[in-house]
Amino acid sequence: MLKVTLTFTLKKGTFKIKKMNKQNTIVRATLMIMMVVGFFAASAQGELINQYLDDYAADENYVKVSINSRMFSLFTELEGNSEEEKEFLEAVAKLKGLKILASDSLPNGSRAIYDKTTADVDKAGYEELMTVKDAEEDIKFSIKEKKGIIEELIMVVGGNKNFVFLSLYGEIDLKTVSKLATSMNVDSLKGLKNLDKGN
Repeated sequence: MLKVTLTFTLKKGTFKIKKMNKQNTIVRATLMIMMVVGFFAASAQGELINQYLDDYAADENYVKVSINSRMFSLFTELEGNSEEEKEFLEAVAKLKGLKILASDSLPNGSRAIYDKTTADVDKAGYEELMTVKDAEEDIKFSIKEKKGIIEELIMVVGGNKNFVFLSLYGEIDLKTVSKLATSMNVDSLKGLKNLDKGN
């Protein structure tokens, strides 16, 4: 418990000033705590994939992609011709980052790293959203959610020699993500199109 010691003098004004200063100190301390908590919450987004990007930084079998919030904020400068397009652009503008670690030529196949990555995702506290399996590859989607808002989406793909580990973070709308994957037409993002099947 915070102890407050006040010194009374004959002048009431002195007491009031000291009390006000103490209140200001408490307010400043509270704001500092909120800023620190907010910083660690923000830095926690993408933390797992950052570790993988560091671990495989020198491995030429992998492609590393990092897109920051500035790229997504450019969507706010575009004008939609329909209400649906406007909603799509607004939703994309709320994304804060996209990071990808991918390979299509792993010499020993992707099963081992797929199993390791999905296990690390589970241990990190992500909630499984959906799993898609076919003859060619397995895809697992996981999320981190706070107060009903998805703050990070993880996608892990493994099949034959192909592997994708993707982290998308910000304020995420799953239908928008599916449309974004379709419009960008990037191989590493094609698994995200499956999200529309679950909505």
